Amino acid sequence: MNAPSELRDGTLTPSAMLALLAAAPHRLLFFAGASGVLLSMAWWAAWLVGVRWSALALPPPPVPAGWAHAIGMQYQVLGLFIFGFLLTVFPRWMDQPAFGRRHYVPVAGAIFAGYLLTLASLSGFPLLLHSGVVLTLLGWTVGCLLLLRVLWRDGGSQYHALSIWAALALGGVGLAMFARYLHSGDARLAFGAIKIGTFGFLLPVYATVAHRMVPFFAQAAIPGRAMYRPGWILASFWVLVLAHLMGELAHAYAWLWPVDLALAVLTGYWWWRWQPLRTRGIRLLWVLHLAFAWLPVAFGLYALQGAIYVHQQVGESGTERHHKRNCQQRNEAREIDAARVRLSHDGMDVVLGAERVLHLVDTPGHARHDDCIWVGVPRG
Repeated sequence: MNAPSELRDGTLTPSAMLALLAAAPHRLLFFAGASGVLLSMAWWAAWLVGVRWSALALPPPPVPAGWAHAIGMQYQVLGLFIFGFLLTVFPRWMDQPAFGRRHYVPVAGAIFAGYLLTLASLSGFPLLLHSGVVLTLLGWTVGCLLLLRVLWRDGGSQYHALSIWAALALGGVGLAMFARYLHSGDARLAFGAIKIGTFGFLLPVYATVAHRMVPFFAQAAIPGRAMYRPGWILASFWVLVLAHLMGELAHAYAWLWPVDLALAVLTGYWWWRWQPLRTRGIRLLWVLHLAFAWLPVAFGLYALQGAIYVHQQVGESGTERHHKRNCQQRNEAREIDAARVRLSHDGMDVVLGAERVLHLVDTPGHARHDDCIWVGVPRG
């Protein structure tokens, strides 16, 4: 009896492997996401090596490396995992037909191709960056429209699905802001895109999926266990995380710590009500609880950071802060002058690069040079 045409010497042919990958949305997009993780790790490692040993440095990227890393990981790499999950479970949650290949393959192809173009732009081909971001945004939009169609047919009865789609829409806004930044050069747009990616997109998606799935898994693993997932907890999380996002975008850092403390308390109570210690004997479920436990820890650290910031601001007189700033400016002026001389001797031009975003612009049109860095680019 002849072997199937897909098999050669007992192994799958490349076409058969691609067919298996494309058989379900989570297979294809998870594979692309995992490939993105490995490629991002390799690029970031190469960049850090180049920072340490200039002879091994990569070509200067078209945007600061930290920004590129934040956009690529949040929107492109993790976006692949998230769309892979959602394009699989949305129809199941709402008892609708599953998506076919003609639906999810374009989403996977556009986002992953956009990521590859973005990565190539950071490795010596800067003109590809804009194409990569726009292609990612196109795939993102198609994915959101597919999920919106499922929501529309369902009538919006699943609040978990509505919550996740709202986070995806915010993520689309952030990605569009970064694309606009590439046109305008307004660093505030890049700053906003990075912050929206964390607090408007990733955190709400993670919290919503955990709110729905962790109690479901716990009930399946422990018969008779009640599912604890009240709607008020998720709604409160949304309100607080958006308050944090607005504070970040407005640079209102002195007012962030009460919001972060409330988030730490809320997520800590949420985790405790799941009774995680009872799941220690079920390792997979225990890992899910341990993963969520980092959320109150992280927000607790945010709150501590904010409180320290407020204490330092209040504890110093205006004269002391002015003196410290003047000393800092004089020191950085000397560093800039030394860098200018060194880079000029190396045959490079000196330009101002906005590597630090946190306080890049206090008010529109007022750049703070003490929070930027000067970088050298090859002449010609």
